Amino acid sequence: MKKIISTFTRLFIGLFLFAVGIVMTINANLGLAPWDVFHQGITNVINITIGRANIIVGFILLILNSFLGEKIGWGTICNMIFIGSFMDLLMLNHLIPTFNSVFPSVIMMLMGMFVIGVASFYYISAGLGSGPRDGLMVALTKKTGKSVRFIRNSIELTALFIGYFLGGHVGVGTVIMSLGIGYFMQFSFKIFKFDVAAVEHRFIDEDIKFLKDKLIRRKACKDTSEDINEINI
Repeated sequence: MKKIISTFTRLFIGLFLFAVGIVMTINANLGLAPWDVFHQGITNVINITIGRANIIVGFILLILNSFLGEKIGWGTICNMIFIGSFMDLLMLNHLIPTFNSVFPSVIMMLMGMFVIGVASFYYISAGLGSGPRDGLMVALTKKTGKSVRFIRNSIELTALFIGYFLGGHVGVGTVIMSLGIGYFMQFSFKIFKFDVAAVEHRFIDEDIKFLKDKLIRRKACKDTSEDINEINI
């Protein structure tokens, strides 16, 4: 139980920090990351918050990933629900300041990317499955045989292209984040001496199988106990 609590605490620290980092990059007002351009474009079309747009897109990708054969973890579902919810909590209550001048905006964006990098460490190290967007990247890489870099760039460019035509905010910050977020993640992993390749994720189907096996064993033990009692009688 302590291990489960510790794992989910790590997961939710990561998800909350991820939301903080995203809102910091949004409030920097220099242009959004490709996926957030897409999310903001959706808000322009159906008049919802950017957090809810994040959740809706995550849900659609979750279904798509399932059809593509990608396994789903508890972290995948929590990612889909809580990052968007935390974003709305932060943005609707104005808990993170907004900047309009260049220098503080750049600082805010760089800090936001660093926070996202730290959040990625906490979230991924929990070992409860990848987020819907990363899951799509993995699934398409397996299906097409193309490189991770090609698939990731293709997905993000598609999200950016659609989001831009839906009215999402594209600017110099979009370029900075597209090129720089990987370096910030790598830097954060280096600080925590974290090897992402060493993480063994646990998926929902494994937990279902574990519970099913446990119920079967319990039923078998109960039936055996009843048989012994009948013999003794």
